[in-house]
Amino acid sequence: MFSAVAKVFALLLVVLGAFVWVGNAITDLTGGEKIVTAFGEVDISPEGGEEIFWGKGRCYTCHSLGDRGSAVRCPNLGVFGEKFPLAIGARAEERARERTEKTGEDFTTTDYLVESLAKPDAYLVDGYKNEMAVVYAPPISLNADEIKAVIAYLQSQDGEFDMETLENPSEISAAYFRRIEAATAAGGGDPGEGQIVYEDNCSYCHILNGEGEEVGPDLTGVGLKGLAFLEEAILNPAKTITDGYETRVVVENDGRQTIGLLMRDDPDEIDIVKDTGDIVTIARADIKEITIDKTVSVMPSDIPEALTVKDFQDLLSYLMLQKQAPTEEGS
Repeated sequence: MFSAVAKVFALLLVVLGAFVWVGNAITDLTGGEKIVTAFGEVDISPEGGEEIFWGKGRCYTCHSLGDRGSAVRCPNLGVFGEKFPLAIGARAEERARERTEKTGEDFTTTDYLVESLAKPDAYLVDGYKNEMAVVYAPPISLNADEIKAVIAYLQSQDGEFDMETLENPSEISAAYFRRIEAATAAGGGDPGEGQIVYEDNCSYCHILNGEGEEVGPDLTGVGLKGLAFLEEAILNPAKTITDGYETRVVVENDGRQTIGLLMRDDPDEIDIVKDTGDIVTIARADIKEITIDKTVSVMPSDIPEALTVKDFQDLLSYLMLQKQAPTEEGS
């Protein structure tokens, strides 16, 4: 009886040992044990970046790393054949020098790596198309810390992980991180695409950094007002109307009515800009009364309907970047 129990126990130990061996083997084959951080935390380190590179960031769908991976759409980021004799950590030093020569700005290796993720079309490797995804926009939507982790991983590929340049970035990198943070705040919009949406829909009525038409309020520095203000200003413009841009209702002696913004107010006549952009000049002698309607905005009401969800997020992310306060001259 004792012998039979001993044999069963021994068999269980063998089976358990086999399971442990198989589990360890699988772990080794898939890149080793991953340390999981608390929910919402990002491990800004080569190890944390490796997890994102081969996981959420889906970098592996376009890039291989030496012999690891099989993607060929974008450059191999490891040592691979004659075309890539250096891994990306060392390769970034050469690319940084090239960016410095081309732009006149002093690029560091970190600056180059940040730019390659935040604005991938800034430097294209010969033989490859401009088709890298915007990693801080949907569907990938990496935040700034996740991108820093990936950069740490790339730095470590035959280069040195430099936490200092990630914690205290140069102005070049800081500008890109502001771009990423604005996109994240806007739900994952792309500021580059948002600029196009702005130019197509907003520049005809607003001035931004000295450019545009002065029909509506100057939007220079509007990002300082925050995301909630921007969302409401686009979706419900009549709720908070900037002083001086209230809607005027002009009733003439013959009963005709003109609604819009008061753009010129002279002793003999006034100019009213309608929501269509048309300017109507009215002689003072023809005016019966002028009132202000605080429940109506001249901003076209169909703009929210005309924008897709992506357009809206892109536009918000672009406006969130506009945080340089206007000067006293308003420029």
